[in-house]
Amino acid sequence: MNRTRLLVTGLVLSALLGLIDVISLPFGDGGHPPVAVAVVGAALGLITLVGAVLAWRGSRAGAVAVIVTRLLSGLSAVPAFFVDDVPGALVGAVAFALLVTLAGVALVASALRTRAVTEG
Repeated sequence: MNRTRLLVTGLVLSALLGLIDVISLPFGDGGHPPVAVAVVGAALGLITLVGAVLAWRGSRAGAVAVIVTRLLSGLSAVPAFFVDDVPGALVGAVAFALLVTLAGVALVASALRTRAVTEG
């Protein structure tokens, strides 16, 4: 897999989000997000970081891991829009993180698709 600017940008965005997931675990209040969601998010963030390193080295499996874990992490944040007691600032932060997540996933996925088209 060629390391294009788009792939690098997607991996950097995804790795930053994964890092935020990991380091935010001890700073939660147990309510926003609930502890179980924070633990799952941290695990997904750690897998994202490993996948980003592998994808940086050319691994398609690493890129797929980044895509899957970022999408799952994004899905775990969606309830913040529907739960009544989530502070407005946190909802805004979640919305921004979801937009960045989708951008990172799209950039990494485009690198996978480009290679599949050129090989076919």
